[in-house]
Amino acid sequence: MYDVTKWQDHVTDPANTFYIVKNDDGTYTITPAGTVMQQGTPQDQTHFQNMESGIHDAQIAARLLANAIRQHGWHLEELDKWIKDHDNVEVGEVTLTNSLKFPFNNSKKTIPLQIERETTHYIVVAEIVSFVGNVGEIEATEKLTNGFKLGFTGGASKVVVKYFVLGGYEA
Repeated sequence: MYDVTKWQDHVTDPANTFYIVKNDDGTYTITPAGTVMQQGTPQDQTHFQNMESGIHDAQIAARLLANAIRQHGWHLEELDKWIKDHDNVEVGEVTLTNSLKFPFNNSKKTIPLQIERETTHYIVVAEIVSFVGNVGEIEATEKLTNGFKLGFTGGASKVVVKYFVLGGYEA
């Protein structure tokens, strides 16, 4: 299970002030000034590696979920029935368009969430409803607690996608 880091800003009073001292070798030493009001979360290998592990785990979970859906032969109607029994699943449909020639693509579109999530640790499962051209992969990116972006990697001109958003709530 992913261990969430509660990030805190480093706050000083006055903010963004520094002492600058010119060294004998022509370089400068910059030292933060002011009183520390709140110590910020360290930006170090431990914290960043935790994020990388969480992102990797979420990608694996999404792929496993997508694979399970394919293996069980679930269709949109069956998935809709399952979703009705689960309050925290959001369903939507979006038309993505691309006006550029492959390998270029401008299909990415912002999808607002109907209910804001507590975290960005949610999974987006996408199912293609219809398409014109080569879709490639459907990608959910730039996840925020109030929305995400959805796009495709191929050269299609139009793709209609039904998406399912699962999770994003702390235990």
